[in-house]
Amino acid sequence: MSLHPTLQPYADAWTHSIEAISELVTPLVEGEWNRRTPCPGWSVRDVVSHVIGLDCEMLGDPRPIHTLPRDLYHVTNEQQRYTEMQVDVRRHHTAPEMTSELEYVIIRRNRQLRNESRDPGAKVRGPYGTELTLEESMRRHAFDVWVHEQDLRAALGRPGNLDSPGAHIARDYLLAELPAVVAEKADAPRSSAVVFDVHGPIEFLRTIRVDIQGRGTLETAPALGPAATLTLDWETYVRLACGRVTPDAVADRVKAEGEPQLTAAILSNFSVTP
Repeated sequence: MSLHPTLQPYADAWTHSIEAISELVTPLVEGEWNRRTPCPGWSVRDVVSHVIGLDCEMLGDPRPIHTLPRDLYHVTNEQQRYTEMQVDVRRHHTAPEMTSELEYVIIRRNRQLRNESRDPGAKVRGPYGTELTLEESMRRHAFDVWVHEQDLRAALGRPGNLDSPGAHIARDYLLAELPAVVAEKADAPRSSAVVFDVHGPIEFLRTIRVDIQGRGTLETAPALGPAATLTLDWETYVRLACGRVTPDAVADRVKAEGEPQLTAAILSNFSVTP
């Protein structure tokens, strides 16, 4: 393998998730492709189309030239329009067309990864015309594909892989967003601490400390006398952080202790995905 060792965990996570997706959707009959998923406005077919589109962009393929219908209620901004293009262009594809395209893109991406010799810091094209490092691009991609694997599992009633390589990438990705959630979005008091106690297939205890300037930092040390403590299972944490459910919908799965206004503010600002 010519892949840089720093990038290998992201390649492994992507491989595990994309193969799981292929395994999930290959046996589906035509009607099952239309099942609703936790992504607003998206069916199983749409999520798979999105995943195919993500990998096509990683391959550097040109984006489809396509005009979106005007009546897509879930598309409300330019970022969503950009994302929807790869989805809508495949909306009338049959089950065999979907599975064969997915299989082909997996083959092409595996070949790309086998031949990948660029440095992790090399600049590549990102979504929405942005530029980012190859490492960040692969990290985000591994996260995205694992989350969409979970969307498909939810739609098809096939839970699993909550502790897979992609799940560990997702944990680190989502934890990196927590300081901004607590300190900036929820406006936690200065010189305070908020504890997150997560159990299940992936377990962790993390503290967000807010300094006198109002900046948040992520720590592994427990806090004495935190302003708030949130205890929840890993699957609920992911669904909240990825905007798949509202706090009200999973209130029975979240134990919130401490200042009620603060815990409510944290939970209402918990979603960090676009």
